[in-house]
Amino acid sequence: MNDSQWFKKPGNDGSHMPMRHLSPKVLCLKKMTHGLNPAWKIMLSLLMPAMLAVQALAMMEVHVPEQPVVVLHGRDATLNCSFSPAGPFNLSDLSVFWQLTDTKRSVHGYWEGHDQLADQAERFANRTSLFPAQLGLGNTSLQLSRVVVADEGSYTCFIRVQDYGSAALLLQVAALYSKPVVTLMPESNLRPGDEVALTCVAYGGYPEADVIWQDGGGHNLTDNITNSLVANEEGLFTMTSVLKVLLEPNSTYSCRLINPLLGEEGYAFVTITGQNITFPPVALWVTIGLAVCLLVLLIALAAVCRRKIKESCEEARREGL
Repeated sequence: MNDSQWFKKPGNDGSHMPMRHLSPKVLCLKKMTHGLNPAWKIMLSLLMPAMLAVQALAMMEVHVPEQPVVVLHGRDATLNCSFSPAGPFNLSDLSVFWQLTDTKRSVHGYWEGHDQLADQAERFANRTSLFPAQLGLGNTSLQLSRVVVADEGSYTCFIRVQDYGSAALLLQVAALYSKPVVTLMPESNLRPGDEVALTCVAYGGYPEADVIWQDGGGHNLTDNITNSLVANEEGLFTMTSVLKVLLEPNSTYSCRLINPLLGEEGYAFVTITGQNITFPPVALWVTIGLAVCLLVLLIALAAVCRRKIKESCEEARREGL
């Protein structure tokens, strides 16, 4: 449906309403004022606000969910929208128009008894449908297939039979994160009191997750935490959280990721035992020094033994002469 088919004057919800939604009485009054003398025009013009007020009171009540519709990435979403018909009507008299609330881009149209998709935004092509068997019962819900992150936003449902009405709802997209993985840097040459970086990474989720770090006693660690997000071509996030701590032997650190829309939790932990912590530098150098001294002592002892053996051999040779 083109923008030219909608009133320039917005309705109560800020939406534009089709020109043909004016009641026949109001259109009749507009025609009657044409060509009349000024006195009659003034009299009839005084009636126009009253007729428009009646028209406004006759607006149809359209029902949509008050809470956001949450759908998993890649799944199908049903955007519920309905009205209560005043009485039986022909589908040829029904007009349904779905559009993006903010950009006014067309999502799906239906009037004159069939779908009208000429103005449909390209990214919704072959992904939208109504429920034809339910239209006569006032169900004008929209089925949106293979939902992606870019589909998130507000959608407005316009309906007209004899009266008209509209309402907007919010679609939110969610995706499950992979199981988080915690790594430790550096992995070797660790000493008590060293600063180490614990990195928690999870992939393919949406929206941004809440990250909670805890120590082995269950205490939340809020200092020295850095979170970052990187989106892939589908808009899904890689969530990375880095915690810097001073190393203690036999300590445990855990990372918990919570998806705010799904309530989904991912959990991972790492335990640093005493075996991972090497000797401090002083002890290491003492050990090396002792080893060198022992080696020198062994070399000296070997030299003395060699000299003694040589002297014994020479003395035995002299006695033999």
